[in-house]
Amino acid sequence: MYEEMFANRLVQLRNAKGVSARDMSLSLGQNPAYINNIESGRALPSMSAFFYICDYFGITPKEFFDTDVSEPEEIKKLVNNLKTIDINYLKSISTIVEGLVK
Repeated sequence: MYEEMFANRLVQLRNAKGVSARDMSLSLGQNPAYINNIESGRALPSMSAFFYICDYFGITPKEFFDTDVSEPEEIKKLVNNLKTIDINYLKSISTIVEGLVK
């Protein structure tokens, strides 16, 4: 059950980043089939490898498991930028977002 959820989330994040399983495996310093083995349910990463996977996506382990957010790296960038803008702009952006989600 958890293995399937983990694999599905990994696929979702990898596809959102636009990278192949092979390229991601090599970027992590693993053999070319490493990510494919995880996504197919044949393996799970070690804890240290899991942290490297999170670093690869630029997210925290908590964000990895937050499956309600399909683009956690983009959300994190947006929130960090919102923290730095003037309150009047923030209110305007909030109004726009509220209109978009209705």
